Order: sequence, then structure tokens, then C-alpha cells
Amino acid sequence: MHKILFLSDLHLCAAGETIIGLNPSARTKAVLDAAIADHADADAMILLGDLAHRGEHEAYRDLQRQITDLPMPVIPMMGNHDRRDVFLQVFTDAPKTAEGHIQHVFDLGNTRIITLDSLDGPPYVDTDHAGKICPARMAFLDTALAARDGRQAIVCIHHPPFDTGIAGMDKIKLTDGDGFLDTLAQHGNLHLICGHIHRTMSGFARGVPWSMFKSPCHQGVLDLQSPNSHLSSNEPGAYGIALLTQNGVVVHSEDVGLQDRQLFGGYTTKG
Repeated sequence: MHKILFLSDLHLCAAGETIIGLNPSARTKAVLDAAIADHADADAMILLGDLAHRGEHEAYRDLQRQITDLPMPVIPMMGNHDRRDVFLQVFTDAPKTAEGHIQHVFDLGNTRIITLDSLDGPPYVDTDHAGKICPARMAFLDTALAARDGRQAIVCIHHPPFDTGIAGMDKIKLTDGDGFLDTLAQHGNLHLICGHIHRTMSGFARGVPWSMFKSPCHQGVLDLQSPNSHLSSNEPGAYGIALLTQNGVVVHSEDVGLQDRQLFGGYTTKG
């Protein structure tokens, strides 16, 4: 059985900056430390976009320092807060397509993993955080799925292509999400993993099963009414785990930093 770790929406900042009073660098380190302590045997780690909060060079340098000595390959992805041009100044060897998109395909046993770039750019545009999959990126996805020789697949993208019910975030989901989902459904035998929402969620859309994870830093709020896409909470950070089995994919999410957490080997009842 193979194992993949996921961190989503790190939002690393320049030194001294915080988000809702939280230090994104320290929170990322705590989640990385916890994930590696329990899962150093993972085959890979995928970073599901929004690596930097404002696409700062210093933020990408911080990320580079934090992941350099990890015991598994790390595959970074782009989110709406990122800047490809600045990212590539630091991660010069990052896999990218001829069109310049940060995308990657690799196989683990009977599973093909595809990471996509949904940043609408270049570069990052502060006034529009919705995602985009252009024809070149769709062709990349279609080719990778068509050539998997019977393998199941995990497809990773930052922006969800469906509504989640969280009104503020649904305004800035993936553009033409229906067409993207139709392509996935036509190929079948896959699991979609997204970021962007900063919440642990799961479901299916047009027959496509999907999962997403909380951020190491600030979390999204379950507000089904507000149009504000910046609502955040200081709940504990988290990381995700996908176990790749012969029969499919099992997805877990693990919180980090819960106060007064205790583990018990059993329980008793009276009466």
C-alpha cells in the first residue's frame, strides 16, 4: 500500500506578517513536523496551492527551507494567491509544461497522480481569485488520464469545480467546473482532491468523488449565507493522507495542535 501526504493553503508570508494573528510559517512547521513524525514512510507529499499569501519571494524561500530535508519528494501546486513567475525563481526545477503551467504526472503502483495548475494568470491577480483550466491544461489532463493503462487516478487541483454551499467561496471556484467534471466523469475510476476552502469536506459531483482538507494555518468558516470569501477561524491546522490500495483510495484528515488531547486504550461504563 502506498501513502501520500497533503498540505493545502499554507499562505506563507514575509517575515513578521500574520494572518488573523496566526504565524503561517510556524503553523506550517508544526503540521510538517507532526506529519513526518507519524508518516515518514510516505511516498510523496503534495502541496495543494496557495503556498504564499501574496506570492512573495521571501515566502517561497521559507517554503524551500521547510521542505528541503523532508524524507519524500514534494510536489508543489499553484493556487490563486501564488505567482508562477516568483515561484519559479525559487523552485527552478519545478515540473512545468511547455505553456509554463506547474503540472505533474507520476505513478505509484496501480495509481496515477495528476497535479494541475488552476491559477488564472499569469501572474496572480488580486481582484479575481476564481480558478481557470484553459484548453492546454485540459489537454494535459485528458492525455494523462487516457494513458494510465488501467490505473486508478488521483487528480489534484486547487480550485474546486463545484459549489460547496459556502457562499463566499463558491463565487471564486473553478471557472467552467461543469466541463472539467464531465471530463473526469467520462474517464472514471478516479478521486478528485481540492484545496481553496480551508475545510475538511467530501462528497461527489457529477459522479466524481472528491475530498479537501483544512489549512495548516487559518480555517474556513461554515457560513452558507455570507458573500465574504475572507471569513476565517483559528481552529487547529491539519494535513491529509491518502492510502492507495488495490481496490481504491482511502482519504484521512489529521488535526494538529489540539489542546489537551489525550489518547485512551478503551472505555468503561457504569449501570
